[in-house]
Amino acid sequence: MKSINNIKVNEKSSIREVLQIIKNGAVKIAFVMNGKKLLGVIADSDIREGLLNNLNLFDSIESIYNKNPLVSYEDDSRQEIIEKALLKKIQQIPILNNKNEVIGVEELDELLRPTPKSNKVILMVGGLGTRLRPLTDEIPKPMLKVGDKPILETIILNFKKYGFTNIIMCVNYKSHIIENYFNDGSEFGVSIEYVYENDRMGTAGALSLLKEIPEKPFFVMNGDLLTNINFEHLLIHHVENKASATMCLRKYEYDIPYGVVELNKDAQIISIEEKPKYNYFVNGGIYLINPDIVRYIPDGEFFDMPSLFEILLKNGRICDSYIIKEYWLDIGRLSDYERANHEYSNFFN
Repeated sequence: MKSINNIKVNEKSSIREVLQIIKNGAVKIAFVMNGKKLLGVIADSDIREGLLNNLNLFDSIESIYNKNPLVSYEDDSRQEIIEKALLKKIQQIPILNNKNEVIGVEELDELLRPTPKSNKVILMVGGLGTRLRPLTDEIPKPMLKVGDKPILETIILNFKKYGFTNIIMCVNYKSHIIENYFNDGSEFGVSIEYVYENDRMGTAGALSLLKEIPEKPFFVMNGDLLTNINFEHLLIHHVENKASATMCLRKYEYDIPYGVVELNKDAQIISIEEKPKYNYFVNGGIYLINPDIVRYIPDGEFFDMPSLFEILLKNGRICDSYIIKEYWLDIGRLSDYERANHEYSNFFN
């Protein structure tokens, strides 16, 4: 995603000024802005049409820029952005955050050609998968097939799609099956290293076993998740918000099948709400961590990720959230596994 700093104009800008900005800019359009808000976009074709309609180079662009441009959002997946651009036959698409502020511009050519990134991806794939027995009696849970490939392969290919190819797997239960399948990762277009957990260490505790601390913010993800989250946008969100650690969250709705009665201190009824629906945000099992955060993790102890976030908050560190709006499924039970196989072709092609 490219910056828009050198392609911003306002609606009072002259055609001549905008032509120069488009010529000098990294993309072939300019963004018409009011502060951080996008008013529209303007391209060479808009200017040519204006000139043919008797405007001159010193007239403003106010009457000729596109006031209803196609936009996308930071939590849209790469595939969703590509599909939007292809459908409308455009090469550039503005990316907005949840405040409808422009944070950058994506180009179709670059979306179709991921840029390699050096950020590490640490996958937690050592669990026993107890709740999925008997399926996991002979095979680790991340190697269960969903669609036509193991869950873990889908995870790796999704990271690769966004240019993240440096993979570290924290393995334990039947680790030889994972290693024999992926080896060094070269067959899948990635590089894979292995960290061995002799005892259960927890999602954060396993990070204390790393041979080297990553130099850049790194991903940590559970190996039993299916999601098509835009990992590149997650990284941008983490960096722009100056977070020490970012936790991906998923909205969870819970229906109460009964009337909920509220009482006062004297046990008298003060309200009744029939079959209410409650909304919560739950931990999505995907994190971005800054390298210096590893020092808060004790050596050789079980330590889960929520405990790490609690320590960070007590120490005044910035802990951010990233809401997952794309497909996401935690394959923890047999019913989840059946659902994953049913839905896979709709979200992973």
